[in-house]
Amino acid sequence: MMEEKKSFFQRFLDIVEKVGNKLPDPFMLFICLAVLMMIVSWIFSLFGASVVHPGTGDTVPIKNLVSGEGLEFILTSMIDNFTGFAPLGLVIVMMLGIGLAEKVGLLDYAVRKTILKSPPFLLTYTVVFVGIMGNIASDAAVVLIPPLAALVFYKVGRHPLAGLAAGFAGAGAGFTANLFIAGTDALLAGISTEAAHILDKSITVTPLDNWYFNIVSVFALTIVGGLVTTKFIEPRLGHYEGDAVEEEKSDALPHAKKGFIFAVLAGLIYILIIAITLFLPNSPLAGKDGSIIESPFIDGIVPIILFFFIIIGVTFGITVGRIKSGKDISNYMSESVKDMASYIVLVFAIAQFTAFFNWSNLGTWIAVNGADFLTSVNFTGMGLILGYIIFTSLLNFLITSGSAKWAIEAPIFIPMFMQLGYSPAFTQAAYRIADSSTNIVTPLFPYMVIILAFMQKYDKKASIGTYISLMLPYTITFLLTWIILILVFYYTGIPFGPGIHPHL
Repeated sequence: MMEEKKSFFQRFLDIVEKVGNKLPDPFMLFICLAVLMMIVSWIFSLFGASVVHPGTGDTVPIKNLVSGEGLEFILTSMIDNFTGFAPLGLVIVMMLGIGLAEKVGLLDYAVRKTILKSPPFLLTYTVVFVGIMGNIASDAAVVLIPPLAALVFYKVGRHPLAGLAAGFAGAGAGFTANLFIAGTDALLAGISTEAAHILDKSITVTPLDNWYFNIVSVFALTIVGGLVTTKFIEPRLGHYEGDAVEEEKSDALPHAKKGFIFAVLAGLIYILIIAITLFLPNSPLAGKDGSIIESPFIDGIVPIILFFFIIIGVTFGITVGRIKSGKDISNYMSESVKDMASYIVLVFAIAQFTAFFNWSNLGTWIAVNGADFLTSVNFTGMGLILGYIIFTSLLNFLITSGSAKWAIEAPIFIPMFMQLGYSPAFTQAAYRIADSSTNIVTPLFPYMVIILAFMQKYDKKASIGTYISLMLPYTITFLLTWIILILVFYYTGIPFGPGIHPHL
């Protein structure tokens, strides 16, 4: 039987995987990048490189990591870089709750009795859709959804890495889209408003200004993400023949059905209590004037999700007899954290590199000088906007924080595009699609290592090359889809939000 001839794109992905897998182990890779950052900062400082920060107007020099000041920073900040690395706490906290629910058998039972009954055709699209919508919980979705999607695919006999890739694409690359107004909308709108005030104090960008565009994006990306998974990712992976350890089937647990029902009821009661508390007059969970977008509820969404998983996990565990004392709860949580040991080690190296990059001011220098180059290019109309989208998508390989990057770019591009007649909200939409699309393929994305750790659960040989070759098709198709979408909105006059059009 002749082997099916691979397409050009599949052969390209094979090359990406092969080259990527020849890179050093991720831990050593980031150690090497940190050393490279020290050398680059030294070279730049020799020439007195500096840049004027567009937001503050201050002259920002490139600081030398090899100098006395730099070495002092490296030594005195090393521990803080590690313990203060935001994704580390989020991942560990989330895994305490999710791990507990998994270890007692609740997730396995839920998958078997509910998700597995969904039509196979809809499963892939459901995973992508849930991933996209999960950004209402901010970064928690990136940690929660991909491993659950991998488990679902594994249970139905499909390749688990395909499920993980689909879930991660939705949660990571589709981060900026949602049917609801999320915290990201409020965060970016605030920065955009400040940038617009450089030219016009009367302009205000609200969290609703990209809402219509985001709604259409959810459905467009869901369809594209599902097609990429079924047409490219699964054929590339083939039939799964891995040796992932099959957990004890939760069907064999005594009173499993009763435990699941009780867990669902406990979860619903918890959600009801949170909802009632949120909408009470002067609620401690609501923000100013009853706001939900900017509120303790959104700021504390990760602990709220943690307690949800603890409640349903403990309820199920007690009912089926797997939890008999508080010690059992801590033991299950400890086991879930042990599974994250390789991730914790990797974070140490990533945190140092990220801190070196930020302290040296190289990111700001690259962003501002890149923006100056764009302004000097003789583009007009949508050509300039498309050039800006490509620039930002490439810059995401160096500065992965969406808010930090927008804080640098907004004071440059919003006033510049306003002078060309473009609305600040339109510029913000262009920024969002560029920033979101490439999240999942940059090695500097903080959650890359956690996804790689989940991948290695099903494929011990999986490395950076495997990771990038799986995620690259999503990045390319998501970015192209969004570019087409923004062109459609632009040329048809569809508003990006209530009363928001491309031109002022």
